[in-house]
Amino acid sequence: MKLDPSAFIAAPELIQALEKRSTAISCGSDRVLFKQGDVPVGLYILHEGVTTLSMASPKGEQLMQILAPAGSLLGLPGLIGNEPYTLTAVARDGARLAFVSRDEFTALMQSDARLALKILEVLAAEVRSARHALSNRDSR
Repeated sequence: MKLDPSAFIAAPELIQALEKRSTAISCGSDRVLFKQGDVPVGLYILHEGVTTLSMASPKGEQLMQILAPAGSLLGLPGLIGNEPYTLTAVARDGARLAFVSRDEFTALMQSDARLALKILEVLAAEVRSARHALSNRDSR
């Protein structure tokens, strides 16, 4: 399955607002941000570098792997849905990210309805990308 990496990119206005409530992270080596099945504790903003997103089957077979571009929000569906992360995210050596905790994210969404709509735009893009990837897979 091949997702469109641009589906994870958020509007600059949203990134800036999230950044104000975040903690900076610089990766001096590869770092697992979250694993598929983990309880969501927040989301990550990828500012620079490479982060790999992957999904495995229940048997451990890799179903997909993509490189997230700068500007991506990582872990958003799990955080919004309060469900385990559906992907594993690994930031590669040299990546620069920011972490936004669940509490900070919730406070921001409750304080600004415009930003909540921007979050919905990112989620909608992820859903469209997943549906497109599934329809292309089924048509083979």
